[in-house]
Amino acid sequence: MHTILICDDEKDILSALKIYLGGEGYNILTAENGEEALELLCREEIHLILLDIMMPAMDGISALAEIRKTHNLPVILLTAKSEDSDKILGLNLGADDYITKPFNPAEVQARVRSQLRRYFLLGGGTPPEAVLRIGGIELCDAEKTVTLDGEPVSLTPTEYDILRFLMEHPGKVYSPRELYTEVWKDIPYGSENTVAVHIRHLREKLEINPAEPRYLKVVWGKGYKIEKQDKGGLR
Repeated sequence: MHTILICDDEKDILSALKIYLGGEGYNILTAENGEEALELLCREEIHLILLDIMMPAMDGISALAEIRKTHNLPVILLTAKSEDSDKILGLNLGADDYITKPFNPAEVQARVRSQLRRYFLLGGGTPPEAVLRIGGIELCDAEKTVTLDGEPVSLTPTEYDILRFLMEHPGKVYSPRELYTEVWKDIPYGSENTVAVHIRHLREKLEINPAEPRYLKVVWGKGYKIEKQDKGGLR
């Protein structure tokens, strides 16, 4: 049974989410601020966190920064429509997705299922190649590791999944909506900002000069791709 931690200072939201997700068969833990969430994370085996941004004692952004120091489990932010800048900051700090309040129960359930499916690498389809290589990037799916010119690169689960998908389809351009659908396995609600932030994060980790990328390219007006490799190197 997967364990989900819901962290929100509004008791009505905690109760509602507990009903929505408990009915799906998940084990639910709750916290009312970031400090309580971090304490639970130290004591319990947690597989996904729903994390509110605005909370007393320790807000969601501060808690997320602490979580990402030691854990790569999926984190979905719970945000208000007025918190757009905090959404982007959260994505930059390693959040995997966000849900805007007031939320649709079916959307919450779908996004949680999607993140857990990706985290545990479940689902059908053709098994990916064990090792993917593009230039100096090497991705070993069996060990879930990425290296750049032989040096290890630390990626969040979402960054890893985006990179793996693009490396499995070198040279092909995907719009933000297509990438979101393929990687998140979900309907692309407001996907453009989410995808753009994760791509920028990947560039910062994989490119010598993120402003002039060798690997992760933008095709203006169309989307993103990772460059193919031919016998002479990257083209």
